Amino acid sequence: MDYQPRPEDVRFLLNAVLDAPARLAALAPFAEVDEALQSQVLEEAGRFVGEVVAPINRGGDEFGCRFADDEVTCPPGFREAYQAFVDGGWPALSAATEDGGQGLPAVLEAVLYEWLAAANHGLTMAPGLLHGAYACLKHHGSDELKQRYLQKIATGEWLATMCLTEAHAGSDLGQVRTRAVPQADGSLRVNGGKIFISGGEHDLTPNIVHLVLCRLPDAPAGPKGLSLVLVPKLLPDGSRNAVHCERIEEKMGLHGSPTCTMRFDDAAGWLVGEPGRGLAAMFVMMNSARLHVALQGIGLLDAAWQKADAYAAERRQMRAPGPVPASRGGEPADLIAEHPAVRRILDTQRAWIDGARTLAYRSALMLDVATHDADPKAREQAQRWCSLVTPVLKAACTQQAFHGASECLQVFGGHGYVREWGIEQIVRDARVTMIYEGTNEIQAIDLLVRKVLPDGGAAMSAVLLELRDMLDASREADADAQRRLAQLRYLGTTVAIAAQANTVLPYEIADDYLRVTMLAMMAWAWARIEAVAPQDAARARTAGAFRRWVLPEFEMRLGIVKRACEAVAHTQAA
Repeated sequence: MDYQPRPEDVRFLLNAVLDAPARLAALAPFAEVDEALQSQVLEEAGRFVGEVVAPINRGGDEFGCRFADDEVTCPPGFREAYQAFVDGGWPALSAATEDGGQGLPAVLEAVLYEWLAAANHGLTMAPGLLHGAYACLKHHGSDELKQRYLQKIATGEWLATMCLTEAHAGSDLGQVRTRAVPQADGSLRVNGGKIFISGGEHDLTPNIVHLVLCRLPDAPAGPKGLSLVLVPKLLPDGSRNAVHCERIEEKMGLHGSPTCTMRFDDAAGWLVGEPGRGLAAMFVMMNSARLHVALQGIGLLDAAWQKADAYAAERRQMRAPGPVPASRGGEPADLIAEHPAVRRILDTQRAWIDGARTLAYRSALMLDVATHDADPKAREQAQRWCSLVTPVLKAACTQQAFHGASECLQVFGGHGYVREWGIEQIVRDARVTMIYEGTNEIQAIDLLVRKVLPDGGAAMSAVLLELRDMLDASREADADAQRRLAQLRYLGTTVAIAAQANTVLPYEIADDYLRVTMLAMMAWAWARIEAVAPQDAARARTAGAFRRWVLPEFEMRLGIVKRACEAVAHTQAA
């Protein structure tokens, strides 16, 4: 079965749980974007994804991308589907109207890209960086560059890449060697090689805009010496720039997306932002990309769950223990959906999907608040949320995408391990999300070492108090969530004290701290869901699965971090 978006599930979270229509209506640019319009956009997006994008997913995986003579051909149907995507105005959903966009909220774009990734991860990689590239150029590009490229990127007429990684410099960008030499006409000549460039070459759009991290001749060593240069595939006069794809990677998954090794041979480019401030200019792009990767994780997990849930509702095997299920009829075996082990797998993944969605959609709403709210305090609070929660979502959602999809494969038994049912493709495709846009380990270090500890946990504490105050302690689930948020606040103080005695400790426990954070926030999300849907039997069952099968990890991770801090204290005392 192909993935099918379910707008009603999203509307429930946006409207009932997060009160998105009222939040957005309070922002001047979205005063006219009422609940009816948002619903219409979601319905149309769901229809497009289900009818146009999802059906070519399996073919894209099986056919893959082809490379010959410096050119890449995408799988059959991809070019037509992408053109329909552009013609429908979907790339420009949240771009400003003056740039050819529709000026709609970022949260609607977030939902769209979650569904796109669930339906066809390979194809979605192509436009996945458009919004980030658009934001980067809009904030840091010269007027000339914006006039030439901004609208083309906003509308998706031209696609964009983010060229960071080099063979000797993966996450350590301070080792980047690609050079850019200024020319008399104000341009630069770029020389060097980049690897793992998604969509570095393809036949989806005539031009590709590469944003390349490189060094000017007098740049100091390390990350502070990096500049950002826009290098197009086609020059303004229409001629081909000296940008070459040397090969495409043979990957574990994402066969529908070309991952390219790129070479720049005196390629013409133009500076974006200030010299030596390349990382600052690219930060807007990277942060946006990380939220979208979190949404990829949620979408892929939902796609895996849909397949497993549908299979479990059809496949009969043995007798289920316990009371005779109503679905038995005169059949010699029960549906595997009636077996407790299978039910646990399905309900656990559903709990992750709905809880993570709530947090991701709130983050997308906060992006709109941080940009458009008239109150400086509200903008500051929203930016604080995005800064702290984005790495949590990127790491936790992608980890669950891979491991949860593998659990969903288990529902199929041996059928899951063969290609016929499509679940194995999701497992393969999901694995890379834990690696790109900053590995999950780097996300955890970013959270704890760079964002929580420098102020002694004050910013994180403020976020957790904000969540606490949105709950009602008279409700059991709310009170439990408040208790866990308080434990997380205290844990930040404990780690900060221990880190003063052992500076290596935070790097060792960062992954565990991030997981504790995600689980505490998921407890908040599920308390909110239960509060607005107390009579919903299906959600009540999933909430029960969350408390029984997901939330106990909180105590385990909390214990790991606390024991590590206690060991430091004991060593210091000795």
